[in-house]
Amino acid sequence: MAISNTDWTPGWTTNPPQAGDRLLAISGSAILKPEEGWFLLWGSDVHQGIDCEPVSLGIVDGKPVYVTELPDPVRGGLEPVPLRDALLMMEEAPAELLSTGFQVWQWWRDHRYCGRCGQETEFHPHERAKWCGPCGIPWYPRLAPCVIVVIRRDDRLLLARSSRARHHFYSLIAGFVEPGESLEEAVVREVKEETGLDVTNVRYQSSQPWPFPHQLMVGFFADYAGGDLVLQEDELADADWFVPGDTPPVPPQTTIAGRLIRAMESAISPRGSAS
Repeated sequence: MAISNTDWTPGWTTNPPQAGDRLLAISGSAILKPEEGWFLLWGSDVHQGIDCEPVSLGIVDGKPVYVTELPDPVRGGLEPVPLRDALLMMEEAPAELLSTGFQVWQWWRDHRYCGRCGQETEFHPHERAKWCGPCGIPWYPRLAPCVIVVIRRDDRLLLARSSRARHHFYSLIAGFVEPGESLEEAVVREVKEETGLDVTNVRYQSSQPWPFPHQLMVGFFADYAGGDLVLQEDELADADWFVPGDTPPVPPQTTIAGRLIRAMESAISPRGSAS
C-alpha cells in the first residue's frame, strides 16, 4: 500500500494493535519493506512470534500504525532498505512517518529501564513517555538540536563534502548545539570550527526532524563576514564556493539541506526572489 505523508496523522495510544492495523517493521537501521508499500498488516504470518512490544505512531490510511523490530528480517521476502537510502534516494517514501518511527523505536529501546534507579519502565497512561513508578519520572523521546547553515558570499554559496558520508553529495555545515548556547551562536561556532570562516546576519529558515538517531535540524541562512577556508579534516573532505546552476550533486529536496540549498540558489539567481 502506498502511503504519503499526508495520509498519516501522528498520534499515541497504549492500546495493542488489532488485526488489520499497519505495522512498520524495522531491523537495525533498515526498514523491512514488503513487495508493495511500506507496511505489514498486523495478524499476518510474516511477523508472528515477535518478542518486541509494538509502539504506536498514530493513524495511517484510517488505521492505527505501529512500529516494532522483527527478529527474522529474511522471513516473508521482506527487503531491508536502509533508512538513509529511503530518505535520500526514494521520493515515494513517507519520509516523515519513517523518520518518526525510527526515533520512537530508538526511544522505546533506550528507556526500557529507568536511568535513575534501574527499574523496568512501563508506558505512561496519558502521553508518549515511559514511566518509572518508584521514581515518579517520565522518560520522554529524546531530541538533540542541531544547526545547519547555507552561507552566501556575493553570488556564491558554500558547499562541503563530509569526510564520513557514504553518499557523495556536497551539503552544508552542520553541528550539535552545546549546553548554554543559542542556535545562532551554534551556527557561528560550527562554521568557524569546521571551515575557519566568520559569518554574520544569521537568520532562521526552517527545521526538520532527522532520525540519526534523534536530531532536530534547525536551518539557517548566513552571510560571509571574513576568513579563508581552513577545513577541519576529521569533519570535511572538501569545501568550496559555487554559483547556482554549477554545483556538484547535492541532497534531494526531501532533506532540509536540499531545500536550503535550493532556496539560497533562488535568492542568488537574478530570476529568484530576494532572501
